[in-house]
Amino acid sequence: MRGMKWVGIVAAIILVISCFLPWYIISWKGFTVTGLDAGETFGKPGYNHFVFAFFFLVFSLIPKVWAKRWNLLVVGLNLAWAARNYFVISTCEAGLCPEKKIGIFLVLGASVLMLVAALFPHMEISPEEKK
Repeated sequence: MRGMKWVGIVAAIILVISCFLPWYIISWKGFTVTGLDAGETFGKPGYNHFVFAFFFLVFSLIPKVWAKRWNLLVVGLNLAWAARNYFVISTCEAGLCPEKKIGIFLVLGASVLMLVAALFPHMEISPEEKK
């Protein structure tokens, strides 16, 4: 699983790019939701993804066990935030549901890929660190 670090890095870049794409179109309000503008109710959820992607990249590039453990926390929070964005922002009102666009699916997919990359890090562990 040597290439998982690169898969995670590409997934983090896709996550950042997908925050600029449309997530939902709320046709009855004439509003497009992106990661940087989700209206007054939901704020700017993409900024949290930026922070999570930054810490993911930093911890992925540090070849220490503690960094890999912190990375699991970061990607878990990122995936939870992506699920929140998928389920909470897309709630239907009075039988009218927003139309999901490609951005939200890219956010979910990239978050899952980042989790898989964090679960399978490649690092050499010395006998002293195994104790």
